Amino acid sequence: MTIQVDTDWWKNIFDAVYLMTDSRSICDDTLTQTEVDFIETALSMKKSAPVLDLCGGQGRHAVELSRRGFTNVTVLDYSDYLIQMGKQQANEQKLNTFFVQGDARDTKLAEESFGAVIIMGGSFGYFAHDKENKKILKETFRLLMPKAELLVDLPDKKYVLKNFKPISIHKVGDTIEVTRTRELEHDVIYCREVVTCTEKGCLRENNYCVRLYTPEKISGILSSIGFSDISFQKDFMDRQEQGDYGTMTNRMVVKAHKKK
Repeated sequence: MTIQVDTDWWKNIFDAVYLMTDSRSICDDTLTQTEVDFIETALSMKKSAPVLDLCGGQGRHAVELSRRGFTNVTVLDYSDYLIQMGKQQANEQKLNTFFVQGDARDTKLAEESFGAVIIMGGSFGYFAHDKENKKILKETFRLLMPKAELLVDLPDKKYVLKNFKPISIHKVGDTIEVTRTRELEHDVIYCREVVTCTEKGCLRENNYCVRLYTPEKISGILSSIGFSDISFQKDFMDRQEQGDYGTMTNRMVVKAHKKK
């Protein structure tokens, strides 16, 4: 491997530059509304039920749920920058959305306190090793009430492998260019991202990774934790006609229940 990734790369990358480089996905209101349409249909729960948007960033899904009348929505994310941004937006819109800074593997939140947990926007799989990603799913099991549901949005491994591109370049406005160089090894995509500006030069260079899962693999992990009634929605978001969005191009959603 020529792209070396620090284990804790995710601790420092999610800031203003991230919002800019990924704005075509995470700042797209139409896309967010479509995703929340799916969440509402998939979960089919009362709007008074407590919902946790885990690894929720600035809370784009949580805030939209609150706009639609959900009264008890919490966002947990490690990025204090995104948490503060979400708080400000919720306050400005007078929405009852709660924001908590923390690690998804050990949230410190109360056991069996949520009627649903969602992990959206490709926010799962940030660890190269299965055991760390599994800790997040085990934590969701602890947090869910009996008979509650989990939704996890993740890249479709089959699509990613079939359409793997070692390099992609896209523009943000007239002055920003984002170049991503990718390597694939043992079901993990390692990526080097370089963000340049025609006026200011290099804004950032960083490396990150995403572990890919097949339905069979993620289903096996969920079952081993205690989840049941596991189902999949393929082509949850298919944007291949719009260009290369990396692991956000074609995604699937896994739904699982906590019975006991």
